[in-house]
Amino acid sequence: MKIDTIDLRILKILQNNSDLTTKELAAKVNLSPTPVFERVKKLQKEGYIKKYVAILDAEKLDKCLIVFCNITLKEHTREIGNKFVKDIMTLDEVTECYNISGDYDFLLKVLVKDMKHYQNFVLNHLGSVQNIGSAHSTFVMGEIKNTYAIPL
Repeated sequence: MKIDTIDLRILKILQNNSDLTTKELAAKVNLSPTPVFERVKKLQKEGYIKKYVAILDAEKLDKCLIVFCNITLKEHTREIGNKFVKDIMTLDEVTECYNISGDYDFLLKVLVKDMKHYQNFVLNHLGSVQNIGSAHSTFVMGEIKNTYAIPL
């Protein structure tokens, strides 16, 4: 599917505020609601729009500590890698996980209440994941920019 400038405008608007009605979205792109509705459905069907979510305030939910944890595996086999990924997917505190290149194998973003909670997470949850060779933690002192928007 080839997308045009109107589709890009729709995507840009929706990724900033997906709570708009079709009528409100149509007004912003200078089209009537029916073609905008059809375009949005097509963008969803083609996978340009993965899903709609509510972005929550972590501080208000007492998840004030953000930790980036670099993981190195002991061994590098398909089975071990797949098992690691499967295990990480079960850990609620891990909000993002990336397979990376360089000195480390994976980068985890972890959200917890405080340092004591992180210590418990490392010892009782991350520590139970097999084949982790090392884990190096970086603690966020302040969040400067956080966006889910994809540059369009």
